[in-house]
Amino acid sequence: MEQIELEGSSSCQPSISSVGQTMMSEEGRTLDRSSLDGTSIAGAASLIALGNIASRVLGLLREMTIAYLFGASGWVSAFEVASRVPRMLFDLLIDGLVSSALVPVFSELAERDRHELWRVASLVLSLVTLLMGLALLVMEIGAHQIAWLMSGGFDAQLLHTTAYLMRLTSPAVVFLSLSGVTTGLLYALKRFTLPAFAVAVFNASLVLVALVLTGWLGLGVESLAVGMVVGSAAQVALQLPGLRGARLRFSVNVHHPMLRRIVKLYIPIVLGLVISQVGIVIDRNLASRTGEQSIAWMRYATSVVQFPLGLVSAAIAMAILPTLSRLASPPNPALGEKSRQEPAAEFAKTLSQGIRMVLVLILPAVVGLFTIAEPLIALVFQHGDFTAYDTQQTALALRLYLLGTAFAAIDLPLVFAFYARQNTLTPALVGVLGVVVYLVVALAPVLFRALRMTDLVLANSAQLTVHAIVMLWLTHREVPLGGHGLGNTLVKVLPAALAMGALTYFVQLRLHAYFPGGTVLENFLIVAGAAAAGCGVYGGLLFLMRVEEMYMLLTLVRRPFLRWMR
Repeated sequence: MEQIELEGSSSCQPSISSVGQTMMSEEGRTLDRSSLDGTSIAGAASLIALGNIASRVLGLLREMTIAYLFGASGWVSAFEVASRVPRMLFDLLIDGLVSSALVPVFSELAERDRHELWRVASLVLSLVTLLMGLALLVMEIGAHQIAWLMSGGFDAQLLHTTAYLMRLTSPAVVFLSLSGVTTGLLYALKRFTLPAFAVAVFNASLVLVALVLTGWLGLGVESLAVGMVVGSAAQVALQLPGLRGARLRFSVNVHHPMLRRIVKLYIPIVLGLVISQVGIVIDRNLASRTGEQSIAWMRYATSVVQFPLGLVSAAIAMAILPTLSRLASPPNPALGEKSRQEPAAEFAKTLSQGIRMVLVLILPAVVGLFTIAEPLIALVFQHGDFTAYDTQQTALALRLYLLGTAFAAIDLPLVFAFYARQNTLTPALVGVLGVVVYLVVALAPVLFRALRMTDLVLANSAQLTVHAIVMLWLTHREVPLGGHGLGNTLVKVLPAALAMGALTYFVQLRLHAYFPGGTVLENFLIVAGAAAAGCGVYGGLLFLMRVEEMYMLLTLVRRPFLRWMR
């Protein structure tokens, strides 16, 4: 289960999978946004969106740099496993905590009692430092054993390299954790600028350090490990100016009532986080048994898939979450709210609108990436030590991942719908089913032949597909989605996307006949020409079929342009 993550780095931002909790108090109302006016919301959203785009562009540059320096070698696979361990600990212990508990609690205290906010923030930062310091010690001592657990299929030399890199990357867990808590605190204080660009700074730092250490000092793959630590420390340094006026001090008062409340808010999402991390361990261990380059190929393919998922599915899910949370919560007379008419119907309508928008954007992205996979991978990665064979294998992995990408995209709004209804258990239980599906599909071929990378990628797509279908079925049972245009949109969008794919494939073949050399310029012309033709025919077909979401997208694009013109 090469996890198709929505942020391709060691992010200190709240994860998409649990960020639904960030927006809601225990009563189900939005906390972060409730006290902001429309202009402030738009400004904050613009900053976060800009930071998201910057982080993804620099994240792709990070992967291009790694591919240029080390190709898809076993060294890259070793670094992927080694760097995954501190990220796993951060995701499990801190990222979910920030999303589910820290931002809501910090936001409430920021409005009510700043002195108490500093006390609680001091307590959390102190405990996180101690806890992650202990985790760092365990990783340093048990690096070889952890490396074997994560990548037991590596040969002895590569396993030794993995353990060595793990010891180098381990300090990053402390900085990532401090950065995560700081992000939560700054969000609560409505200081969005610095946190928005924290991941971008991480990626830029890793790229810069890797280039300097390999080019000037002649270091090898350990330059990536050093870059990861420097990047995570840079995230903390970037956000420190945002804490102006903060009165923080070391504190370990474990009996503080707010600490118990934070733990209480965090507990409901633990099951889902544990399942996710167990899945990653299983995935890495199995992938290490399919060849030392497999993890590297899967890593590069995943970095491409993350673009449409992050920019489409995550953005739309985040956009509809506050409305879903409000519709799912009971009216509060103290706030002047009157009883709502047919809240379930409005909930279903909002969710359906989000899913329809996802379908309109994600299906052409999936089909387009599928048809131009090889020239795109060659354009982005085939430089330096990244060979033509690496391009073929990465493109193969990409195409197999894309089989489940559309399902992963619609799955996220469905998961958020359950979060909005204060139900974190159901998605976690469906996650257990997903792991079972993954194991069955991945290991079934072992009865007849040796395990292959393609088995694991197909298993991941099967897992995503089953998870989305089950979530859709469960959502429909709770909130019927019929009559809200989902089927009508799919009937129009799917043929348009397939027609786009056919044209894109044809244009790619024709351009390849003219530009067979495989240079960077030729690959760019092939990708750009095929993509332009595909986008043109897809947009034209949607207009001819009067797909409502196409007009909505045009309106969204035109508004900032018209404001700028004025």
